[in-house]
Amino acid sequence: EGEYTRTPSVRLQTQPKPQPGQPLLYSGTFDCFRKTLVGEGVRGLYRGMAAPIIGVTPMFAVCFFGFGLGKRLQQRKPDDVLTYPQLFAAGMLSGVFTTAIMAPGERIKCLLQIQAATGETKYSGSLDCAKQLYREAGIRGVYKGTVLTLMRDVPASGMYFMTYEWLKNILTPEGKSVSDLSAPRILFAGGLAGIFNWAVAIPPDVLKSRFQTAPPGKYPNGFRDVLRELIREEGVASLYKGFTAVMIRAFPANAACFLGFEVAMKFLNWIAPGL
Repeated sequence: EGEYTRTPSVRLQTQPKPQPGQPLLYSGTFDCFRKTLVGEGVRGLYRGMAAPIIGVTPMFAVCFFGFGLGKRLQQRKPDDVLTYPQLFAAGMLSGVFTTAIMAPGERIKCLLQIQAATGETKYSGSLDCAKQLYREAGIRGVYKGTVLTLMRDVPASGMYFMTYEWLKNILTPEGKSVSDLSAPRILFAGGLAGIFNWAVAIPPDVLKSRFQTAPPGKYPNGFRDVLRELIREEGVASLYKGFTAVMIRAFPANAACFLGFEVAMKFLNWIAPGL
């Protein structure tokens, strides 16, 4: 959620290990941001965004639909209050739903961003990338990394929605209803929920980025090979590559996301109370 301008984090996660005596391509988040801006301009920061942007609206619709469905499946009566583990389970269902939309866009976005960083020009854009992937390996090529996307989004979405509901309850003044929460408090709860979401999501996201941008056949056993290689060559800390870049974006993006959702729900309840 809120993960559509991730050029610095993807490039940090997938940069190759330097030769002995050679420096890293990017020394950190701000170095990556600066080099991308200088070398490619502002457009470089949004490289590969067409694919995920096309899926933004249906992805968020499916995301919140999945969460609502997950809650309803666990309620015996419509007004039943769910426990936090039940909210976590409902959020996990949301993650399953969104992966079908997210996986192809993530794959295309990562390939285009890495292409720009290396200077190669194999794909002319998102559509061309999708066509070539399909031509080379069929639908499996387009959906490469789906298991890792599930591993990222299912637990992270559970944490995302559970944390948001928990923070809303904490921030609701005594004697007031959660539905009357002010916009600043919704922004704060949504922003923190985004941070908790990415604290869970970053390790599988690193593995996913590496796997989706690797040459065919490099990791025959999937994420297990990626994990073994990363830990052997770069240590456990490498699973949190791109942490700063992700966290800088996580709070404002998810604060806006949840505020938009709450405003939309209030508007829909106003125009169609019985819907």
